[in-house]
Amino acid sequence: MSKKPREDRKPVPVGRKAALRAEKAALGDPNVIVHGVVPPRDILLQFISDNPDRASKREIAKAFGLKGDTRVELKDVLRDLEDEGLLQKSRKALMRPGGLPPMTVLDITTRSKDGELIARPAEWPDDGGVAPAVLIRQSSDNRSKSKTPAAGLGDRVLAKIFPNKDRSGPAYTARVVKIIDKHRNASLGVIRMMPEGGARLMPIDRRGEEMQISASDLGDAKDGDLIEADVLRGNRFGLTRAKVLSVIGSVASEKAISMIAIYSHGIPHVFPKQVLDEAGDAKPASMTKREDWRHVPLVTIDPADAKDHDDAVYAEPDPSPDNPDGVIVTVAIADVSYYVRTGSPLDREALKRGNSVYFPDRVVPMLPERISNNLCSLREGEDRPALAVRMVFSKDGKKAGHTFHRIMMKSAAKLSYNQAQAAIDGKPDDKSGPLLDPILKPLWHAYAIMKRGRDRRQPLELDMPERKILLKPDGTVDKVVIPERLDAHKLIEEMMIQANVAAAETLEKQRQPLIYRVHDAPSLAKQEVLREFLATLGIPMAKGGQVRANSFNGILAKAEDTPHQVMVNEMVLRSQSQAVYSPDNLGHFGLNLMKYAHFTSPIRRYADLIVHRALVRALGLGEGGLSPEEETQLDDIAAEISTFERRAMAAERDTINRLIAHHLAERVGQEFEGRVSGVTKAGLFVTLPTYGADGFVPVSTLGSDYFVYDEARQALIGERHGLGYQLGDSVDVRLAEAIPLAGALRFEMLSEGQKMGVATRSFHKSGRRSRSAPKRPGTRPPRRN
Repeated sequence: MSKKPREDRKPVPVGRKAALRAEKAALGDPNVIVHGVVPPRDILLQFISDNPDRASKREIAKAFGLKGDTRVELKDVLRDLEDEGLLQKSRKALMRPGGLPPMTVLDITTRSKDGELIARPAEWPDDGGVAPAVLIRQSSDNRSKSKTPAAGLGDRVLAKIFPNKDRSGPAYTARVVKIIDKHRNASLGVIRMMPEGGARLMPIDRRGEEMQISASDLGDAKDGDLIEADVLRGNRFGLTRAKVLSVIGSVASEKAISMIAIYSHGIPHVFPKQVLDEAGDAKPASMTKREDWRHVPLVTIDPADAKDHDDAVYAEPDPSPDNPDGVIVTVAIADVSYYVRTGSPLDREALKRGNSVYFPDRVVPMLPERISNNLCSLREGEDRPALAVRMVFSKDGKKAGHTFHRIMMKSAAKLSYNQAQAAIDGKPDDKSGPLLDPILKPLWHAYAIMKRGRDRRQPLELDMPERKILLKPDGTVDKVVIPERLDAHKLIEEMMIQANVAAAETLEKQRQPLIYRVHDAPSLAKQEVLREFLATLGIPMAKGGQVRANSFNGILAKAEDTPHQVMVNEMVLRSQSQAVYSPDNLGHFGLNLMKYAHFTSPIRRYADLIVHRALVRALGLGEGGLSPEEETQLDDIAAEISTFERRAMAAERDTINRLIAHHLAERVGQEFEGRVSGVTKAGLFVTLPTYGADGFVPVSTLGSDYFVYDEARQALIGERHGLGYQLGDSVDVRLAEAIPLAGALRFEMLSEGQKMGVATRSFHKSGRRSRSAPKRPGTRPPRRN
């Protein structure tokens, strides 16, 4: 669509006028107005691009004057556009793929040549290209009554996004809704002292730049220190100058690797004094409006090294004659809502963090230790407040009903997963032995019944074992292990899932707003990519229709015990949408559940705290309920905590990559057995199964052939000889380079490619051998739902 020159164009209005103008312009006739009729697909896409803040189905229908049957028709058209990958959902609104949602967390990173603030999304996928720039709108009218916060360089903000009509500026503009974190302009790096004086700041990010620091700007920093630096005005020639702001610690010290991730991702890790003071002043909960359940022998079952215990379980036969052979399962969750009240310093800090972050060497908690490890931790033999749900299951695993209670409990025992499993397997110890008949066997019996319901439900069953890094006392890697998956783990997991379902069902029944955990079905576009890949392996996948989780389970079953098992699991995982938090219920595709909310971990997830408050308010359970003001902010809260969850995942992943890169840095030149875990036009990602680490093989190093990227087969195939490498191939590689600070590995391929025939160029003609390797090695982030 042609645009007028900048000086002649008028601002494009939003709403119905914008829709009609877009429609008329696309039709090429400014006199044609089509009103009350579902517009063509390209007009809808144009309107959504031009009005991201008005891209909900209701607003689109209003803009085009659609009512009755035409609204139904509109929904069908929009759904088709989603399925084809031309649109994607972002909470209640729709957006173009690769664009920004209407409400986004931004980091203000720089200024334009005119002095205007420029921001970029706080989180952006590694394979999503360069994150788009966003111009921050700021009012110059001092008399303005706007309550827009005054943001500055380095701030992290929650902002409302608009398309920028000025072709010469950034793609988006934004209006700041809230400042989340002040002054994030410091740059992180490691000091390297120079013989001629002064120092260099070596970046810890693969996208970072090397800077110079004069001797007068070094402060107390020494060689090898991880520091925060203020970026000074750059030289016209040479390196950018910087000044040391603070010394974080030596990169050679214990826990330095996780500290790099904490600082680089802007994770709050130091509790303000007023937060610690509030936690310190907290008193044990009273019995007001609580049921006394201290006689119920609830037990906690957690990892052996767990420091906080936010869930306890108990099971017993149902005595009701109406439910023969049924069971009652009780799940009790720490009552964090009693201690962390809306708007308090504790609450503001918890929302700022969003969740606890887990590294191999430390935990950055959402709540201070006084709350998380003491008052709210369900310690053995100590009175603790909790929210409990009693769930009744019939003998075939169907939930017959449930009730919620605000209680005072006393944990009968603290057990580890291995300890509980060993007792069931006939090897009880002094502690688990007395609990075997009265507590553990009823729990396993109840799980066997619940498993019947789970098997009937058929959630997505991916076989993707997670690795755990074990560290030496000095904080370096000792070994990487795959923990055994026990029935004890599955028991607790299923009981927590059912408690989460019960919370969502109760709140919906009470018409109480809440935050759901949602996982949308894969788009038709992703399904098509998977279908074409599976076709190369001779595994069929039906077209069209409403795909369900068990459809993927059938695919996984066909690949089981074949050479393709690992890569089929990988490709099915890649086809899935990302789970997020939302006040709108989209269901949970992976778990095959219509209603699902996180309820069971309020010590470490803010979403669960919101659900607790919602239950307290909806059921009249006393103090600490969700406030009316908080209800109006659920959209923003869901957006923030979804972003913070991705931030935590990225920080955890980066830490693991850096630890492994440090571990392998002294083994450059050695050969390893690996598996092709990713294929791109630029080269191959190879995973070392022993370490769970990914490294990159640039396409330029694969040989003299001309390599074509075949998306359908997920392969790079030589055009002349037909030899290539495919996702899942077992290969031998040599470690060519390790960059510990960036967490990057680069490999050289030693294995010859397999005979694959002619490459299919239908999607990408250009993923061929390049003249030079990429500027930096990379690692492919794991996808997690």
